[in-house]
Amino acid sequence: MKGSRVPTTTSSHRALSHVPEVVSALVSGALTIGGLLALPLLDAAELDESIVSVSPVGAAWWMVLALILSQTVALLWASRLSLVVLSVVALVPLVHAIVVPGVTFSLTTVAVSFGVFWAALRQPPRRLRVALPVVVLVVTAAQAINDVCSGAPLDIATGATAVVQGLVVVGVPLVIGLFFSARHDARVSRDREVLALKRERDALVQAAISRERMAMSRELHDIAAHHISGIALLASAIYRQVDVDPEAAKLAAQQVRAQSKTVLDDLRSVIGLLRDESESSRSVETLAAVRELVELRRSAGTAMEFVLLTTERELGSGVGPLGQLVAYRMVQEALANASTHAPGANCRVEIDDREPGHLSVLVSNDGAHAPDLGPGGGFGLVGMRERAELVGAKVYYGATEGGGWEVRLTIPRDATIGDLTEEPT
Repeated sequence: MKGSRVPTTTSSHRALSHVPEVVSALVSGALTIGGLLALPLLDAAELDESIVSVSPVGAAWWMVLALILSQTVALLWASRLSLVVLSVVALVPLVHAIVVPGVTFSLTTVAVSFGVFWAALRQPPRRLRVALPVVVLVVTAAQAINDVCSGAPLDIATGATAVVQGLVVVGVPLVIGLFFSARHDARVSRDREVLALKRERDALVQAAISRERMAMSRELHDIAAHHISGIALLASAIYRQVDVDPEAAKLAAQQVRAQSKTVLDDLRSVIGLLRDESESSRSVETLAAVRELVELRRSAGTAMEFVLLTTERELGSGVGPLGQLVAYRMVQEALANASTHAPGANCRVEIDDREPGHLSVLVSNDGAHAPDLGPGGGFGLVGMRERAELVGAKVYYGATEGGGWEVRLTIPRDATIGDLTEEPT
């Protein structure tokens, strides 16, 4: 039963799409047939022989009725075959003028106006450049023939009347059709523009979502790489100390537990952001937290050196929260890479906060003292570059002369009011 409903619905839509042309055909037929029926009913004092000759008792009346009905039937296809229908209804006045000339000629031009309207509405202007002038000539010729056959003299006045009749029959519906066609085109263009804007908005939303997902993946990578590498170092220390120094092994096990809890908390924070939960909270790491990061690595058994070069002002002054988070993540990623690719290396973290225009962070190591654990995922350095570009910073990395590796991040400070108001010298 469900399958049988689809054709019914489709057929009803098709039927509704043909309503305008059916209505126009009925209106044209009603006007012309009504006029044909009204002619013999005029007051007897105003009747002339030409009107009497088209009464229903004569064959000419039925011939005119047949011509009108043929135009009405043709207009039923005016929307789909507008040029063909226009050609058919335009030839009817010419046939009328030749076969039954008389006062009923004007009735056959009504359908021509409807045909011109549909042609202007459905066809592009370039396709009407030939058709419409031909229709004007046909209607003009038919009018002239009808007037001459009805007794009018063949002179300039008759010809001028015929030309005016042809221009009015074609020109008025042409203007109306072009008006409605322009409105339709404007509505279609507006709908397409709205659709294009909607698609553009959807594309921007999807791009923003992709960027957010990529940023979250970087965060997850940094969290996992940093904490898990620290846990691995502590686990190796436990393995060495469990027999010779049980107390130190117990302390390392506690540190493993603390590291595991930290990584779980961080992962919950990032996943909370992905879930868009309002109650999820996440701390923002700053430059001040780098020292704690270094101490955590040192407690895990890594030889670490922390150097802070600063003035009397607050650490990271002029560097926004996002810039400080970028610096923290860079140190975190660089230390994780060092533990993976340079096991046992001596690491150095240096923050230079003395320059007024920028802040510099350097993470270096003196090379591996144990076998390399193998290639990483390749996202660490890419993540550093992307974060640096986000805040307008520069990141440099590469091998050192002693066989080690270093990563340097330079973050510009935000402009202060003094910088903006200072007069050039």
